[in-house]
Amino acid sequence: MIWAVERIGTSSLAVLKSFQDTLSFAITTFLRMFRRETYNSAMRMVLVHQIYYTAVQILPLFTIISIIFGSLLIGIVFQVIKNLGLAEYLGRILMGFVVAELSPFITVLLIALRSSSAINTEIAVMKVNNELRTLEVFNIDLVNYLFLPRIINGVISVVMLSSLFSVLALTSGLLFSMLIFGMSLDVYTNALLNSANFYDIFISTIKCCTFGFFITLIPIRFGLHASKELTSIPVAVLNGMVKVFIAIVLIEVLSLILRFI
Repeated sequence: MIWAVERIGTSSLAVLKSFQDTLSFAITTFLRMFRRETYNSAMRMVLVHQIYYTAVQILPLFTIISIIFGSLLIGIVFQVIKNLGLAEYLGRILMGFVVAELSPFITVLLIALRSSSAINTEIAVMKVNNELRTLEVFNIDLVNYLFLPRIINGVISVVMLSSLFSVLALTSGLLFSMLIFGMSLDVYTNALLNSANFYDIFISTIKCCTFGFFITLIPIRFGLHASKELTSIPVAVLNGMVKVFIAIVLIEVLSLILRFI
């Protein structure tokens, strides 16, 4: 019995220590984002490359996925609305569900699967190969040169791609509104505009920024936990990705609580 209590206590302390370290690292990098000297020429070059790799290269695949998923989910939502006789709430449901919830969630999942794992592996490999140590020897700031470009890129990419997903999904909604409800373009547009809520859009934007911040920061932090052995790389990546998806769920829950306060 005492052994079980000790194991639970040790695990709890380890979780709290990990959370404290992550929060401290997040605060440090967040404050660096607002320092003018952070944005030197080398950092800006890395940032542009990161945005290209994350948000631009993925555009064809992301557009196809957005159209397929958006059309499928919009079609289901419209059919449910029709069956329940809730056509007058069409705009409110689309703005509240598609723009505020669906778009950020699917976007962050796609970017996490594609980019978070890559960042985690990249940092872990650099740690194992002593590349991080080499950069420090040459007095290169790791936070400014390596970490912040990836984190800022995550914030920008999630916001931009989430907005693109919303536009594509709402555009496909126009087709379904014509087929199912016989709505014209003007009626559909007015329904969306009349249902647009600044608070919901604000919460959605903050959620996208938070998603982008943590799905890049957490992989960086756990990549730094890799040891000098090659076998530590998959362990660091696995731990990092598990924590990324836990963070996504927690942020989604907190955003829902804020929306209904």
